[in-house]
Amino acid sequence: MSKRDFYEVLGVDRKADEAAVKKAYRSKAMQFHPDRNPGDKAAEQKFKEVNEAYEILKDPQKRAAYDQFGHAAFDPAQGQAPGGFRPGQQGQGFEFNFGSGGFADIFEDIFGDITGRGRRGQAQRGPERGQDLRYDLEVSLEEAFKGKKATIRVPTAAKCEACHGTGGEGGAKPKPCPTCAGRGRVRASQGFFTIERTCGACHGTGEVVDKPCKTCRGEGRIVNEKTLAVNVPAGVDEGTRIRLAGEGEAGLRGGPAGDLYIFISIAPHEIFQRDGANIYCHVPISMITATLGGAVEVPTVEGTRARVSVPAGTQSGEQFRLRGKGMTQIRSQIRGDMVIEVLVETPTSLSARQKQILEEFRKAGGGEEASPKAKGFFDKVKELWSELKS
Repeated sequence: MSKRDFYEVLGVDRKADEAAVKKAYRSKAMQFHPDRNPGDKAAEQKFKEVNEAYEILKDPQKRAAYDQFGHAAFDPAQGQAPGGFRPGQQGQGFEFNFGSGGFADIFEDIFGDITGRGRRGQAQRGPERGQDLRYDLEVSLEEAFKGKKATIRVPTAAKCEACHGTGGEGGAKPKPCPTCAGRGRVRASQGFFTIERTCGACHGTGEVVDKPCKTCRGEGRIVNEKTLAVNVPAGVDEGTRIRLAGEGEAGLRGGPAGDLYIFISIAPHEIFQRDGANIYCHVPISMITATLGGAVEVPTVEGTRARVSVPAGTQSGEQFRLRGKGMTQIRSQIRGDMVIEVLVETPTSLSARQKQILEEFRKAGGGEEASPKAKGFFDKVKELWSELKS
């Protein structure tokens, strides 16, 4: 069975340039790819024809031989073709090359760039931005209220001053890697396949340094600890993030530095609990103050004291709100409130005289009669028992 003309297989003119040949190949290969035509023997045969045609027409030398001698230039049965061009082809006159064009092109079109490093995994070269860093800073509630200037020490990779970040001695700039010609990847043929892998000489960067800097050993960065001043604004809350541009890890080969992100956490307070802009405080008061009324002094988050008037008959759990005595809010003159919740404390360790006074109070009707909530509760209990007995 005679072979079809390669130009006919791809559907291009004999004068078509390399770009047109490649475009036609990719279109045909996608059309007849086995994954898109499962079980279709005709499509499989056409896919092989398309690959065979492209393997010849993409190579200038092979294409010139084909234009002059046709299929005879690559027919092993005819030995060495005129002009000294040896067939030397694999299998049926073509090979799958996963490293340079060929099947790799159609694989990329169908499945996309799976490396995330540029076209067909080509390594990134040149300066690279440094990594962003995170620093956790804990402040007290009072510091969150007022704001503060904190000094922190951050371990990081900083630019080497001896080579100005280039990695070369005296600031010399890197040169293209001679092993991979600056690509960052090298290819090796193994039978039918061409394997592409990261260049071991430059570790994928595509660049090498002739004389590495003695201070950083060619890295362009050194591990160092730097001291930074951080302005914590008044009103910060748990999880507030402060960004310091350019204070992160130094970039590679003179690239820009990353950023430093400071995450604020608020230390637990012994007296106050914070809820947004409001401050809550539990204040114990004596039974006498709750019964007869009075005033109590409470601390505030700003470090002063405030008086709270407690009316007679105050019950445990009642709340009193002090307007504008809560937390500062970021970029605002408005403050939250302070909420006081009183806890009525039952007296203990009474003297004999104190017990006698309380006993006289109870006999004078100061028991359930003076406690309406307790009296109401037990009245309901008595009604329930009466209903159960009837």
